[in-house]
Amino acid sequence: MDAKTKKEPPIAAVLLSHAHSPDEAQRIYTEKVQQRPLFLRPSSPPPSDAREARRRAQERRKQQRKKALKPKPLSAAQRRRLGLYDVPRAGQRYALFEPLHRLWLGYVREVLGNEVFSGGEGAAAKLAGADFHGARAEVVRSGCVSRVGIRGIVIKDSRFAFEMVTPENRVKLVPKEGTVFRFEVPVPVRKAPEAGEAGGGKEEKKEEEEEEEAVSNFVFEIHGEQFQYRSADRASRKFRAHFSKKL
Repeated sequence: MDAKTKKEPPIAAVLLSHAHSPDEAQRIYTEKVQQRPLFLRPSSPPPSDAREARRRAQERRKQQRKKALKPKPLSAAQRRRLGLYDVPRAGQRYALFEPLHRLWLGYVREVLGNEVFSGGEGAAAKLAGADFHGARAEVVRSGCVSRVGIRGIVIKDSRFAFEMVTPENRVKLVPKEGTVFRFEVPVPVRKAPEAGEAGGGKEEKKEEEEEEEAVSNFVFEIHGEQFQYRSADRASRKFRAHFSKKL
């Protein structure tokens, strides 16, 4: 019973005892076997998760490849060099931009609201932040005499110039500095009924409704030097009333 329950020495200690003395064998076994550090490393995923791990690794590689192939946005200088801001010769037609002008008329009437009938400081404050793409402009005063009289639809409202297409199907670049532009906004005005027609019947009212409405033009001028901002910047900018020596 004692022989069976007696613990046998490890196989490593038995092999060392055959090659070394008992003291040397015990020393080598203690230092090299029992006290030897065992460095562990993460094991590979089990076979059931190996496919999912490969799929995730493949998705990460695809995302990295997409980020590497994604082109960087073009700078403003590169856009100008490629001519992205230039209007092609086939598109320099006045009739092509007339629908844009009609859209602008509806836009500016909505911006002005009731000030389109009265004008004043309220209208000026709203026009200071308005967008003029599609507006029909005319140069009335300018430091360069050759610019006076240029008329057309604004197709580009940049920071320092208005680019307009003229009725002669030509594109003109008019600097804002030293130039005064005039704009006209047609405003429909219903005719007031006369005193004797106040009690007319239904037929007379229908005739009045079918009758064309009178049109009154809301005319305003802007000094280009005061509008040397991009249209997007003017929309979010707060303008303060101040005295200008050039006005």
